[in-house]
Amino acid sequence: MTQQNEVNIMPSERLCYRLMTDKDVDSFYQLDQDPEVMRYINGGKPSSREEIETVYMPRLMSYTNFAKGWGMWRVGLQPNNEFIGWILVRPMQFFSKQPEHHNLELGWRFFRAHWGKGYATEAATQIMNTLSVDKDIQYFSAVADENNLGSIHIMKKLGMDFVKKYLHKDPLGDTPCVYYQKTTE
Repeated sequence: MTQQNEVNIMPSERLCYRLMTDKDVDSFYQLDQDPEVMRYINGGKPSSREEIETVYMPRLMSYTNFAKGWGMWRVGLQPNNEFIGWILVRPMQFFSKQPEHHNLELGWRFFRAHWGKGYATEAATQIMNTLSVDKDIQYFSAVADENNLGSIHIMKKLGMDFVKKYLHKDPLGDTPCVYYQKTTE
């Protein structure tokens, strides 16, 4: 049940959504076990359950904001709500001293069996369309390893344009990335 001040993402053509919480450890763990899913995240190393519980879930909860729609949106396949992946939403540079609250970072991770079907694009579009009603949001951005052509293709399908190559700074490690961005309309 959603509370009155909670952002609700309505189902799209094939998918349904809800913000994930620390009770979704099993879903995170299962998704991160495929080395191909993790290839451009950390070189293909599956996440341990301990890492998910002690590192990734506390990180997720630090930026989850139900009223603003920030967090990781669980993506379920209709009609049975089968978990197929997630879409991340948080301010760019969230873990820095100057998070960009007007510029929301989008990210995605899906089970390999669901790649190439347009689900990440459909989900990210639905989430962007819902969150863009907040007039304080000026941009949606995404970053990826420059060799992650699948993610870059999704960024382009979302209407994002290449901005730059740069070193993405994160407490878990800095990563060379490409940065794409779209202005809200």
